[in-house]
Amino acid sequence: MLSLTEKKHAADAVRAVFCAPRRVALVLLIGAAYSGTVHAEISDTIHPFIQTTFAYDDNLLRLSEFPGQIPDLGDTSRTVQGGFLFERPVGRQLFTGYAKLSHVTFNRFTELDYNGKDALVDWAWQLGNRWQGHLGTSYLETLAPFTDTNSDQRNLRTQRRSYADATWLFHPNWQVRAGFSRFTADYELPAQQINNRTENATELGLDYLATSGSKVGIQLRQLKSNYQFKGNPLFGLPDNDYTQDEIKANVLWLVSGPTKLSFLGGWVRRTHPQSASGNSSSGANGRLIADWIATGKLRFNANLWREFQVVEGGIVGSSLNKGASLAAFWSATAKVGLNAQVRHEKRDFSTINGFTALNGLSDSTNGSSLGLTYAPVNNVQLELDAFRDRRSGNPIVGSNTYRAKGVSFSANVQF
Repeated sequence: MLSLTEKKHAADAVRAVFCAPRRVALVLLIGAAYSGTVHAEISDTIHPFIQTTFAYDDNLLRLSEFPGQIPDLGDTSRTVQGGFLFERPVGRQLFTGYAKLSHVTFNRFTELDYNGKDALVDWAWQLGNRWQGHLGTSYLETLAPFTDTNSDQRNLRTQRRSYADATWLFHPNWQVRAGFSRFTADYELPAQQINNRTENATELGLDYLATSGSKVGIQLRQLKSNYQFKGNPLFGLPDNDYTQDEIKANVLWLVSGPTKLSFLGGWVRRTHPQSASGNSSSGANGRLIADWIATGKLRFNANLWREFQVVEGGIVGSSLNKGASLAAFWSATAKVGLNAQVRHEKRDFSTINGFTALNGLSDSTNGSSLGLTYAPVNNVQLELDAFRDRRSGNPIVGSNTYRAKGVSFSANVQF
């Protein structure tokens, strides 16, 4: 445990990073990592950390390039972040979470500067040998992405989520699950407040547990989304409110020691109650995830999906997304790691939101990223990342055609 003097030195180091000029903030951060205070934790429960990130994005606003024009849309940014993680077991109960504040500044688009907030608290509870579950809440305030907007104005998005679930092991090989969650999203920019919404999800599941650790089950779920501002297709305004009913298979297959497959998929119907005919979209929805540990140092992750998703733009509120991704992670040494990912996704806006005039419209996005991490000591991590994205958009639904690439460098110290 830190002494009072050591705690004071640690606090001074955090303040120094937040107040230091841009050119010296990173030096102070890394220098603090090698001081005597960072090798001790305030307690076994609370673990403070500080992080700074420098980034460059050559198309920050995700705007289209017009023929004969090459606008300068690039900018550099700096993020300084501080907070703490906590983990506290109490008997068979486990309390975990985090809280962090961030200060983000841009070199050119200074009107986008903001202070972010991010926090989560989770209680993993257990009652006897047959009952267990989670109870928690989270809060996130950050800059909303520009991928589906045509704006250069700051738009902070506030997301709140509360959840509770319970699992009853009524037989050594059988369990039943039930859960409820509420999600809300609010936007700072008046033009984007059309996306303000509340989503309530209720689910019920039954699983068979094999002695191998695999499981197979069925899950029923209903999702109700209520938008603050209502649309009406009769007046040319998409209907964003919806009720989504799902019946899906829930499978976890431990194929072998290094290979695992998980699948959640089945039939989904999404109904828009405000449309004149109660317009609905239905069909197969699901996600397949494969994890493969090729060697002790190399592992892969692959995803395939076909899902309804929210579109945070100003014209449509949802789409049917079909995509795939592949990621690789290589622990080159005990201190150096590499990761890479490629991703493709197509969004179909056909008959979504009860607005049949959008029939046949879609866009597609391709992305790739590469990252390098280095941990010079146990409580310090340096990370260098690069990305490249390309979208073939559709202006009718407000989806830009753009290219973007960028790079970032971050340093994280946990006390």
